Amino acid sequence: MSRDKRVIVYAAGTWDMFHVGHLNILRNAKALGDVLIVGVKTDEAVLEFKGHHPLLSYEDRAAVVAACRYVDAVVPQQTQKKDDLLKKMDVDILVVGDDRWDDKVEGHDYMMTEGRRVVYLPYTIGRSSSHLREALQRFYAEQKDDVEL
Repeated sequence: MSRDKRVIVYAAGTWDMFHVGHLNILRNAKALGDVLIVGVKTDEAVLEFKGHHPLLSYEDRAAVVAACRYVDAVVPQQTQKKDDLLKKMDVDILVVGDDRWDDKVEGHDYMMTEGRRVVYLPYTIGRSSSHLREALQRFYAEQKDDVEL
């Protein structure tokens, strides 16, 4: 546990096109501790991890996440590797959505070695930035088809 006895929770993500699934993760993460620090992937980290650019810039995504009442602090997540950041922030609980992990999330081994927790929170079914991106593409394609008729 952190030196001042406050439980520090860390959740990292892209947080592109903020939606109810993101809100659920942050609400549930905050309920696990006293301080919720959220890592927002930089634009470069998103490109490296997902193979495409985020729709919103890092600055916009960080501002939206920071405005969420459950979030106490926002930090840039510049790489998938979290060990140094987790150590520096003295994180007690690493939180991850359970939708993307066939194996352990980066930082899992560090947290276990330090006697800390990793919590995989349930994915909000049907809610993701990828689904929104696909829905927007379909919506605009249909609008274009309607105009051409």
